[in-house]
Amino acid sequence: MTLKLQTQIPLEKAENQIDYGSRSVLMGSCFSENIGEKFKYYKFRSFQNPFGILFHPLAIENLVTRAISKKAYTEDDVFFNNERWQCYDAHSDLSSVSKEELLVSLNNGIESTGEQLEKATHIFITLGTAWVYRHLETDNMVANCHKVPQKEFVKGLLGVDEIVISLKNIMVGVAAINPGVQLIFTVSPVRHIKDGFVENQRSKAHLITAIHEVMDNSEFNMNYFPSYELQMDELRDYRFYKEDMVHPSQLAIDYIWDKFMSVWINKEAQESMILVDAIQKGLNHRPFHPESKQHLKFLKSLELKITNVQKRFPFMDFDCQNLES
Repeated sequence: MTLKLQTQIPLEKAENQIDYGSRSVLMGSCFSENIGEKFKYYKFRSFQNPFGILFHPLAIENLVTRAISKKAYTEDDVFFNNERWQCYDAHSDLSSVSKEELLVSLNNGIESTGEQLEKATHIFITLGTAWVYRHLETDNMVANCHKVPQKEFVKGLLGVDEIVISLKNIMVGVAAINPGVQLIFTVSPVRHIKDGFVENQRSKAHLITAIHEVMDNSEFNMNYFPSYELQMDELRDYRFYKEDMVHPSQLAIDYIWDKFMSVWINKEAQESMILVDAIQKGLNHRPFHPESKQHLKFLKSLELKITNVQKRFPFMDFDCQNLES
């Protein structure tokens, strides 16, 4: 008798899979960054988080709505704090010592997002939390508090109905400019335990319930990928977390990516990914003897691989500094 030491979440191949002709947009919580880095490594055409990590659905809705309506940011939308200019709609990664630079970054992000949403074949949205902060002065929900004193905000938990409305607004907006796009929702496996252990579970439950309520009554091309469930069920062990015991470890990310590939990336693209991976590893190789005949032969072979791949996929751009040096 074979012992089963793990429960397996049943997964089926998606109908509208990704290939190297696809264009993907990834928005949302930290996990969209993890998957986005995989897309970048394997040279898929992808666009991710122009405003940095966005944790809750209202922040993502705000970005999508502004991008579609082409609503530019002005001086009224930014503020100075901790010696940097910030915007409550964006992650602190976009902050700047210059007000003008921040506004340029924000408006370039809006313009790029609108363009990418129009061209996208697949849009991946990762929801991280249903906990939100409302700024008392402006009465707006913020994407990031930027270490502004807590007394300037009121914390609240989005109800399922509020999340449903937000997700529908995102989908209606996107469908208006790109009716055939495939939407894929997922819930981040990152544990927001700063909110509290029970509070984190309440938050994730609201997100999952809202997504499936929309799916049950949706006319859009919408799917759900179980990132959260894979981490919680198949990787039910703290060794699959980083040292902070909050974020998935690299092993967990690689595991979930492998599951993601089996569902969303077609067989032909997976074969091309093997070639791209070989090139990336070759470019990262550090030789003991750079001038040796063996290494020069290796570089010639690597150049040929890059040339052949770029003939098939002209949009692929590799960092060839090591070859030139």
